[in-house]
Amino acid sequence: MASLSHQISGLISPQISTTKSSKKMQKRIQQKRKVIIKSAVIIPGVPAVKDSTTIERARLKEMFKNAYERCHTTPMDGLAFNLHDFHAALEKYDFNYELGTKVKGTVFRTDDNGALVDIMAKSSAYLPLQEASIHDINHVEEAGIVPGIREEFVVIGVNESDDSLVLSLRTIQYELAWERCRQLQAEDVVVKGKVVSANNGGVVTVIEGLRGFIPFSQISTKLSAEDLLEKELPLKFVEVDEEQSKLVLSNRKAMADSQAQLGIGSVVLGTVQIMKPYGAFIDIGGINGLLHISQISHARVSDMERVLQPGDILKVMILRHDRERGRVSLSTKKLEPTPGDMIHNPKLVFEKAEEMALAFRQRIAQAEAMARADLVRFQPESGSTLSSDGILGPLTSDSPSTGLDLRDIPTVDSS
Repeated sequence: MASLSHQISGLISPQISTTKSSKKMQKRIQQKRKVIIKSAVIIPGVPAVKDSTTIERARLKEMFKNAYERCHTTPMDGLAFNLHDFHAALEKYDFNYELGTKVKGTVFRTDDNGALVDIMAKSSAYLPLQEASIHDINHVEEAGIVPGIREEFVVIGVNESDDSLVLSLRTIQYELAWERCRQLQAEDVVVKGKVVSANNGGVVTVIEGLRGFIPFSQISTKLSAEDLLEKELPLKFVEVDEEQSKLVLSNRKAMADSQAQLGIGSVVLGTVQIMKPYGAFIDIGGINGLLHISQISHARVSDMERVLQPGDILKVMILRHDRERGRVSLSTKKLEPTPGDMIHNPKLVFEKAEEMALAFRQRIAQAEAMARADLVRFQPESGSTLSSDGILGPLTSDSPSTGLDLRDIPTVDSS
């Protein structure tokens, strides 16, 4: 320690005479000398240093050097948990998953048949290609299953050859798809589905990855099943039953609900699609309505082909709109200025269509007002009236609950 003091003292300026003006400087030099001597540490193999910063750097360098050597010579020295203990713990605490258990896992390898998944168990788990997606795919990567991705899987089986678990994503996706369809049905939403196949009763479409059935009776267009293939149809849900794997949809309901102008008594443009002995099916903006033979004209129609032909464009009036069944009843008879015009002068019928429809709606309003007046006269003083079921209740300005059959409204006097 004395030699270090001599070395350090050699670095300090010669002693200054103790004059009155230099006493403060001498005191400051002595304090610095004490700090340097106190901080100096002799490290074997390290030459003497001049300040504390250099000493600290040398100390850290020596410490890292020793740690580096220990990592190569005795890496397990001082550790309470070794590799043998790790394997023993893995055997003792290995996970025991039951079928149906949902697990989190990380994909670490894929191949043509599926993907290997690390679920923190003793052995890896396997995701087969057919269980990777609710959709038909040729490789798991088409479903976004790539190395490094972490997903939630469900255990569906055990591989007997190596006791590895078999996983599925499709099962989880099916649950979510059924839940989504129930939600869409509750919200009465119109969805679009592509027709993928057909059978004797209807066509099959795919909605949310699930195969749904559309009966021919619920398809508004009269196209054949072959012509409907690969076409997208607007649809509404009729039945969603996950337990029975039953998904039934209707194109008629979707088309009827999406057509805003289908008010009773309104006039719309239509195209004759198919002729039948009992009437003609008219396409009115994607919806098929029936123009019954009795609603073509006031005059008797013995041969419809003399009045209508497939492809004809004509104006028709909405008589009835059954939203539940997706059916629309039409009439040109109510648009005739004089009975028989639809047969003898159809051009006049189309020219006067809006005018005749307005008169028709006015007659409806008048008939409804008279019906309400008939009900009011039963109990006018008490402010009560009889319902259509014969029940006494408060007087309201609403129309009768049973409504009117528009087909029975009398025709306007042409004179």
